[in-house]
Amino acid sequence: MDKNSRIFVAGHRGMVGSALVRALQAHGYRNLVTRPHRELDLTDQAAVDAFFEGENIDAVLLAAARVGGILANSTQPAQFAWDNLAIETNVIRASYNAGVQRLVFFGSSCIYPRECPQPIRETYLLTSPLEPTNEAYAIAKIAGLKLCEAYNRQYGTHFVSLMPTNLYGPNDNYDLGSSHVLPALIRKAHEARRNGQRTLTVWGSGRPRREFLHVDDLADATIFVLEHETGDGVYNVGVGEDLSIHDLAQRVCDVVGFDGELVFDSTKPDGTPRKLLDVSRLGDLGWHAHIGLQEGLARTYDDFLQTYAAPAYEAGMRA
Repeated sequence: MDKNSRIFVAGHRGMVGSALVRALQAHGYRNLVTRPHRELDLTDQAAVDAFFEGENIDAVLLAAARVGGILANSTQPAQFAWDNLAIETNVIRASYNAGVQRLVFFGSSCIYPRECPQPIRETYLLTSPLEPTNEAYAIAKIAGLKLCEAYNRQYGTHFVSLMPTNLYGPNDNYDLGSSHVLPALIRKAHEARRNGQRTLTVWGSGRPRREFLHVDDLADATIFVLEHETGDGVYNVGVGEDLSIHDLAQRVCDVVGFDGELVFDSTKPDGTPRKLLDVSRLGDLGWHAHIGLQEGLARTYDDFLQTYAAPAYEAGMRA
């Protein structure tokens, strides 16, 4: 892709979108197009159509989405389904109507069945039931990738779907009511150490296994896809290794400096027993993750301290 291409990064203020902007700028892309939500509501079809008609976009990175952890997904399924379906259908349709040939749609590893053979291959999609706690979100993401495939098949577009494993990194969400497991653990461990607590409670049994990808690696994979002749369809993006939530919690505590006891609340849901992606499809083309978990956790905690642990934010957390 030409460095002068006009690339619309949808959702540029989120964790994924902001990582994409950083990576694109570092690679010399000069014509990035962004819009905050207050200027462009992607769930508004007329507004999205008008935006694309006036911007001459060459490529779209569709990172905008409503996202959250187990609590948010299980208590707000209608909102997760509607918002994500509206964003996807509006942006993908408007992209085609405006003549956009390159689009990258970002999904999630939760699109795969709950009881899935490990590691999870792209071909396992729709082979058995989903995890109930995030089914609405998963169905919306499946609809988005299938819409991309439909446009490719009917109109000859080049819309690619990337399915990242659990993401973490700068600009994550640390709200305990809506965050994912890793940022929630960082905040809990930080507060426990700061408050002199001797225990830290973790949701679930600690037995489920998860794979974690630093968001800067996802951004790097995205640029790889933009700059290489990849085929259409779905590509898993991950590191190819997983660990238990128990081990993850201990690693977070080590990085944060909390040396108290971990307590696992088995009355809370575990979610999918294991999610480890088969990343060989993208790996065979030459892309591999390069940020290890230990390095990534240290960098993420530094970002938390600089961005979220400032006095004003700390006061808000205590309120």
